[in-house]
Amino acid sequence: MWPKPMASRFLRKNMGSNNFVADLPPDYSDLEPPVKQSTDRGTLKIFVSSWNVGGIRPPEDIDMEDWLNIHENPADIYVFGFQEIVPLNASNVLARENSKASVKWNRILRAALEKPRTRTQMRQDFRRVISKQMVGIFITVWVRSDLYGHIKHPSVSCVGCGLMGRFGNKGSVSVRFLLHETSFCFVCSHLASGGREGDERHRNSDAEDILLRSSFPPVPGPLRNLPTKILDHDRVIWFGDLNYRIHLPDATTRSLVDQRNWSLLLQRDQLKAELKEGRVFQGWREGDINFPPTYKYYLNSEIYYGGDVEDARNKSKRFRAPAWCDRIIWYGEGLKQSQYNRGESRLSDHRPVKAVFSAEVEQYRASSGLKRFFSGNDGCFRSSTRGTER
Repeated sequence: MWPKPMASRFLRKNMGSNNFVADLPPDYSDLEPPVKQSTDRGTLKIFVSSWNVGGIRPPEDIDMEDWLNIHENPADIYVFGFQEIVPLNASNVLARENSKASVKWNRILRAALEKPRTRTQMRQDFRRVISKQMVGIFITVWVRSDLYGHIKHPSVSCVGCGLMGRFGNKGSVSVRFLLHETSFCFVCSHLASGGREGDERHRNSDAEDILLRSSFPPVPGPLRNLPTKILDHDRVIWFGDLNYRIHLPDATTRSLVDQRNWSLLLQRDQLKAELKEGRVFQGWREGDINFPPTYKYYLNSEIYYGGDVEDARNKSKRFRAPAWCDRIIWYGEGLKQSQYNRGESRLSDHRPVKAVFSAEVEQYRASSGLKRFFSGNDGCFRSSTRGTER
């Protein structure tokens, strides 16, 4: 095996941590330092989704419209996180970034976001703020076109936690940007796997490593001293295949899943336990889970892996009990979750999860674009006070 310093140099060269894809860079040439007067607040809607697709390329006819729900309840910002968009084999882990899968996902997402609602309505117009892949981890962020010009300083930070604690088969891709005077950070991660007791400590270690090693470049000039660390941003959302399991015998877990007894199962959920004991993600929150475990299914099936009668008789097979591996959590104030559920696509052995948030956004009254931002023609923004529930 390579020593860690050599692995780190190799990863920096291959991951291109500071390189990302966007539609067009915002124009900062006419920006001046704002006059710090009193501030107004508004709210916008953020859609966040995470899906481990198991190295399977999406078919061209995959239906994303119901998942996005853009026709009935559109959001202002869409954040998509994927894990295993390529198989986690040696060639993909060690090779330079293979962007074919991420390009295809972006094409599918753009088509779904911009598809006309009806024959008589114009299509929605969304712009890609940032898009970044590290091995199988992929994050892409889209906003309404009228918001795009208000976004500044997008950047990325990649942290590999896999082989030798440095390779990108596990780890995170984080993105940040400034929307008016509010900084946002989104963390897409794939933490250590393993269903044995004690494996949760490896996941905890990965999470702490990501918080420690993730770093965004400082912004030069007089505009704003943007944070460089994840937790220092105003609005922070973390999502992905966190891989936490359920501390129960396999048969007990499957029986409770059949009964849809989520309450008892969640009492033994590793992530809930680690959060409660303060061993990881201190200060983070998660919404109520009222949906079945997202892992692990037979492909193109509604049956959990190991639940097939013939397979269950095969003692040589290694089975994995159902678990809520795929999660969305958030940190800090100014975020309120209104939706948290899962999808039913059978593309992979995981089911996708999604959450919808309302987020407070702050802007100085001195800005001439304030009125348009908070009371645009589409009515997506509404005024807010500091007493808003958080």
